[in-house]
Amino acid sequence: MYDLIIIGAGPAGVSAGIYASRQKLNILILSKDLGGQVAKKAVDIENYPGFEKISGPDLVDLYKKQLLANELEVSIEEVMSIKKDGHFFVTTKSGKVFESVAVIATSGAKSKLINVPGEGEFSGKGVSYCSLCDGPVFKNKAVAVIGGGNNGFESALFLSNYVKSVTILEYGDKVNADAENQELVAHNKNIKVITNAKVLRIEGKVFVNAIFYQDRVSEKEVKLDVAGVFVEIGYSPATAFLGDLVELNDKQEIITSAETLETKTLGLFSAGDCNVSRYKQIVMASGQGALAALSAYQYIKRNKASL
Repeated sequence: MYDLIIIGAGPAGVSAGIYASRQKLNILILSKDLGGQVAKKAVDIENYPGFEKISGPDLVDLYKKQLLANELEVSIEEVMSIKKDGHFFVTTKSGKVFESVAVIATSGAKSKLINVPGEGEFSGKGVSYCSLCDGPVFKNKAVAVIGGGNNGFESALFLSNYVKSVTILEYGDKVNADAENQELVAHNKNIKVITNAKVLRIEGKVFVNAIFYQDRVSEKEVKLDVAGVFVEIGYSPATAFLGDLVELNDKQEIITSAETLETKTLGLFSAGDCNVSRYKQIVMASGQGALAALSAYQYIKRNKASL
């Protein structure tokens, strides 16, 4: 049996592992991959303390070294379910069951895809899911933002500080962003909003150079010459495996105690992008991982003392 099982090995999971290992806990990290969205989506990270610029893969390499240096046990296994019967019992896709005193869920969230030709091919080569991470890379270039909600409008406003122009493409006949965001965009000369736009495909050579959409009213196909496409149609938190052990908001994000990051189930903590949060950032996930680990340590210490 383990003192602590950490589910996920992205920024929150790695941070939780490092902090928990310093408390001399017996720890297992279970994750379907190493690095999470950092490994898959982050191109150049320029807002992480200590690094002027670092690529996602390079940061993941550092994660691996830190996990090894802290002698953390990592098993590449996808978690399918958790139940609590005194202790926690975590079942993986391979059918293995692991037992622990406490659990930290750092399973993350993935950006929703638009699922059009070229999206996967140019992911990290002009297609981005994080304007805060990648916006400065497109300085003085034209970009498109997919999605007319608050995420899309806020991304466009942020990008307008760097790029030559931003075109927001919204599938519906009206945008869903708050009135305040709509007003800010309306007064920004670098941002254009197009509604009734059905994205058809993304094209390029090595990097993106164009996006095509259909005007849903005229049914005409339109080409936009852009160097970047930012997909901002929301996130899908990886929380289904937790069942009724956690309370979720309407976005299926985990609701936790602000002070400890404990869920409604004693001994079950959560950190990172799977939690309720307005912003999904590497540095924020890392901080939450540390907080969850320290909180879990206190729970484990109390639990063991009562035995």
